[in-house]
Amino acid sequence: MQSLAPIRPRFARCLPTFRAFSSSSSSSSSSSSDYSNQSRGGLPRFFSERLPSSKGGLVRVQDDEFWHMTKVLRLRANDRVELFNGKGGLVEGVIQTVDRSGLDFVALEDPKLVLPQSTQWHVFAAFGTLKGGRADWLVEKCTELGASSVTPLLTERSPTISENRLDRLQRVNMAAAKQCQRLHEMVLNPPMKIDGLLPLVAQSKLSFLAVAEATPLVTALTSSRRETSGLIVVGPEGDFTEKEVYELIKAGSISVGLGPHRLRVETATVALLATLMLWSDSQEKCGS
Repeated sequence: MQSLAPIRPRFARCLPTFRAFSSSSSSSSSSSSDYSNQSRGGLPRFFSERLPSSKGGLVRVQDDEFWHMTKVLRLRANDRVELFNGKGGLVEGVIQTVDRSGLDFVALEDPKLVLPQSTQWHVFAAFGTLKGGRADWLVEKCTELGASSVTPLLTERSPTISENRLDRLQRVNMAAAKQCQRLHEMVLNPPMKIDGLLPLVAQSKLSFLAVAEATPLVTALTSSRRETSGLIVVGPEGDFTEKEVYELIKAGSISVGLGPHRLRVETATVALLATLMLWSDSQEKCGS
């Protein structure tokens, strides 16, 4: 299967398969059923690639998060906060010292490791031509809803997306992850052409393609089974070409409709993702 390198080096590589997580022996582990409880804390939460390995451990926080903690929120020594690493790790602690270049965080407990939700949905959407803040909104909502990754899809009618825009979208992604308090980062992958997507569709057991006037999504779900991962494919303004639709369906995508109205790219993406996240959650609860 083709691997997808993330835009930021600090984020893990992401494939449309179930993601594996490793933990040190000092970390406690929580099941995916505890995900919602663990992801909603009462303390301010900040990102750190490194977490203390155990209670009493110390890490240094610098750069953007340091600026946000001390200049925006005016946090000081002895204030309690949480750190997460975007891979399910979460730890509560206290700011020990603050200086001009950063702050020292001390863990008040052993870090927790929360497992990801059972179904990983990977979004492939052709949003390169969207104007204004519409692409920002799409990425933000995909992060909030729980998508595992978003890949800008390059098509005949949406052939490019600027590098500057991708950098901005990564910042939007991180801000949304902190705001909604999700513990597993959503990976923003580099752009991909249809030819690169076809092998991933062929290897996926669940791949839904938004197509006007196709079988309603809810109807299609009645004959679908929950899998560990799935793909969501949404075309550009002006839709996919007939050739692109044919190639995607031939590779294994299920064409689904999202109602009688013509939807914007970002609306179709969010509607499809939200429905599938709720369906996956209900399937998991019914099977437990």
